[in-house]
Amino acid sequence: MKVSLQPALNDGNLDANQLNSQRQLGISISAIAESLDRNVPLNLCLILDHSGSMNGRSLETVKKAAIRLVDRLKSGDRLSVVVFDHRAKVLVPSQSLENPEKIKQQINRLTADGGTAIDEGLRLGIEELAKGKKDTVSQAFLLTDGENEHGDNNRCLKFAQLAASYNLTLNTLGFGDNWNQDVLEKIADAGLGSLSYIQKPEDAVDEFNRLFSRIQTVGLTNAYLLLSLMPNVRLAELKPIAQVSPDTIELPLQQEADGRFAVRLGDLMKDAERVILANIYLGQLPAGEQAIANVQVRYDDPAANQVGLFTPNTPVYAHVVKNYQADPNPQVQHSILALAKYRQTQLAETKLQQGDRSGAATMLQTAAKTALQMGDKSAATVLQTSATQLQAGQDLSESDRKKTRMVSKTVLQDTPPT
Repeated sequence: MKVSLQPALNDGNLDANQLNSQRQLGISISAIAESLDRNVPLNLCLILDHSGSMNGRSLETVKKAAIRLVDRLKSGDRLSVVVFDHRAKVLVPSQSLENPEKIKQQINRLTADGGTAIDEGLRLGIEELAKGKKDTVSQAFLLTDGENEHGDNNRCLKFAQLAASYNLTLNTLGFGDNWNQDVLEKIADAGLGSLSYIQKPEDAVDEFNRLFSRIQTVGLTNAYLLLSLMPNVRLAELKPIAQVSPDTIELPLQQEADGRFAVRLGDLMKDAERVILANIYLGQLPAGEQAIANVQVRYDDPAANQVGLFTPNTPVYAHVVKNYQADPNPQVQHSILALAKYRQTQLAETKLQQGDRSGAATMLQTAAKTALQMGDKSAATVLQTSATQLQAGQDLSESDRKKTRMVSKTVLQDTPPT
């Protein structure tokens, strides 16, 4: 397994006469499968809400979705199941998949009762997942339909950060309309997983299958992007780095002992890009091809039982010219629009929370136009519909708010860059 690492500036030309310039550096990273690669075992933990509000069709469809996943696991894969109401317990301890029928029976016996304590479920899930993480792709699916009424939301975030430090990926699934989107998004973002919205019970099986298919494509784990900047080049002080594909996430930066910036990427999928966008400022540079940065990826290859591998250092060049003409890169421009769509929607949500309905509607309209610019018609429709409702003096339902958040973070359908 190898790493594809492709950096590009949104505009490769730089004006030699400018004292200061701003550029967006897009970095596309993916695992490249080779013919001799063996499949990496999966280490999956299902963390399932079985509180009283899940009673009836909701829990039955979630059990069906979980059982389908058991059927899709292969010999050598690992599974654990943690369930929570206002307490949490390990239903299926971390184990190799040797007796799938027994596991399915345990899941089938699950009944709904009690309140909701997400943090306790998350704590036990991380413990079980950590037991099987050696030489595996380790991911959790956390599903809930409610608020963390018996738990502590800050504790949830601390556990998510702990999972990230263990190289575990957390995916969150909000079921119905009464879950806290801020909490589930923060857990997924910290765990570098994805946030899913299961609006109707019958969608549970498809959403579990979609996520499972995604983790089956993971080839490399524990990946970090390492970025070094030349003198006269610096990162923006506010929100300098974000991921824009497969989901939009504001990423934290840490500085390595050698002065380089490190950004955790987590799992790398085979032939599916993880795209990072860095906001950089450049001082005046002399005319000619100028190296402005170096990028490298550190990663583990669980199929080869190798850790701490590095890609070659890849330099990033700017073409500094005295007679400046823009040289835009369409892929990086598309990434800039994806990030703008997300941030504009966030601003709209903030305005709505402050009671500024008109300001929120305006920002949602702006986000809808941005979505159209990038060819994301599904998002544009959702965002414009929400804006129109606010302009008409109507409140957004919980379902509308959740749809709006979801389309801001990801492209619902595969849309090629324009």
